[in-house]
Amino acid sequence: QVQLVESGGGLVQAGDSLRLSCAASGRTFSSYTMAWFRQAPGKEREFVATISWSGGSTAYADSVKGRFTISRDNAENTVYLQMNSLKPEDTAVYYCAARSGGTRKSLLAYDYWGQGTQVTVSS
Repeated sequence: QVQLVESGGGLVQAGDSLRLSCAASGRTFSSYTMAWFRQAPGKEREFVATISWSGGSTAYADSVKGRFTISRDNAENTVYLQMNSLKPEDTAVYYCAARSGGTRKSLLAYDYWGQGTQVTVSS
């Protein structure tokens, strides 16, 4: 069992940066693939980024590639999402998720979810 708690969201202007954090409980954090998803008002939850248990493999949605960076610190049981050059269309609730096994982009593949943190980007 893994419990996930996101933090770091807020209200920023277009072009600004934010770093989201997701703190995980449990001794087996380092064995889980981690991911970030987001859900904008009236839209389905969508994939943002994922990182393998070792951090050696990452993948990104095309919409954030080159602007967002996912990373993890297994000693701190934390995964991060560094978001640069934010755009109004990045406004959403951002969710952290965990799964056993390899990286996946489908939200259906993830077993554990956090409560989400709101990111709002004004133009």
